[in-house]
Amino acid sequence: MLNRRAALAAPLALAVTPGLAHAQPAWRPDRPIRVIVPHGPGGGTDVVTRVLAEAVGNALGQPLVIENRTGGAAGLIGTDLVAKSAPDGYTLLVNSSAHAIAPALVSRMPYDAFADFAGVGIIGFAPHVLVVNPNVPAQNLQEFLALLRANPGRYNLAAGGIGSSIHLAGEILRASANVQFQIVQYRGGGPSMLAVLGGEAQMSTPDIPAAFAVVRAGSARPLVIAAATRSPVLPDVPTSAEAGLPGFIAEIWFPVLVPARTPPAIVAALSAAFQTAIQQNQRRLTELAVQMRPGFTTSEQVMGFIRTEMERSVTLLRAAGVQPE
Repeated sequence: MLNRRAALAAPLALAVTPGLAHAQPAWRPDRPIRVIVPHGPGGGTDVVTRVLAEAVGNALGQPLVIENRTGGAAGLIGTDLVAKSAPDGYTLLVNSSAHAIAPALVSRMPYDAFADFAGVGIIGFAPHVLVVNPNVPAQNLQEFLALLRANPGRYNLAAGGIGSSIHLAGEILRASANVQFQIVQYRGGGPSMLAVLGGEAQMSTPDIPAAFAVVRAGSARPLVIAAATRSPVLPDVPTSAEAGLPGFIAEIWFPVLVPARTPPAIVAALSAAFQTAIQQNQRRLTELAVQMRPGFTTSEQVMGFIRTEMERSVTLLRAAGVQPE
């Protein structure tokens, strides 16, 4: 919530400015730092943020004050607050991959999800998993895809609302496997999982933290992890590549962002503090099925990843007939 534990051993690479990576950050905050989480208490983004908050504050010498600012599609209200804050390091955003989905759902964005932010880092990745009702006559992904191809449009995937990460993962599955099934929207991840457990829908694509308990109880059968590495909490479930569908990659990820034009020294100090916190809390993050991944060593790399994910989200959701409102 061990096979391939090495995937977790690499320390989180957070965004630092070239030339400052090995230097003592010059910036030290002199008052508490506000962290905006644009999603509700108890959700994945909130939990991950709170796991790290004390250690980040200790590294910076000032406490982090977490505020849940909910509202709007994909966390629009809280994200907009940070976009319009002073670029002084005292207001941070910890979001989820919803940051890259929002432009596909909202026609008049109050901020630019790319240009109005600078990347501090990405805390980690929580893969999605394809699960099916135990009565589905398929024991692995290839058997299930054969079933879908033999019965086009007859199987239902339960999603957590239009534009949710479950919905997007379902669209990625449909596109990468070139199969036809119905995507039925429910009011959140909980109801969508209940639909699978009750047989109202045959499958869903929740993230691993949401699926772990029902999979462990045997109430749902996992077929494939939508990631390049196996999950330490579901070590026996194959990756998409191992299962023969390498294009099925769908993960929730947790970016740490600051307003654009935040000075590089501040970004470097924040990055170093988050990296320290990650190293101190790897076990807890692993229990939450959040996996670390190297490769985000500059703000440009973080924002480049976000841009790529935004483009993919918009393309997939437009192809599915989702129009911004």
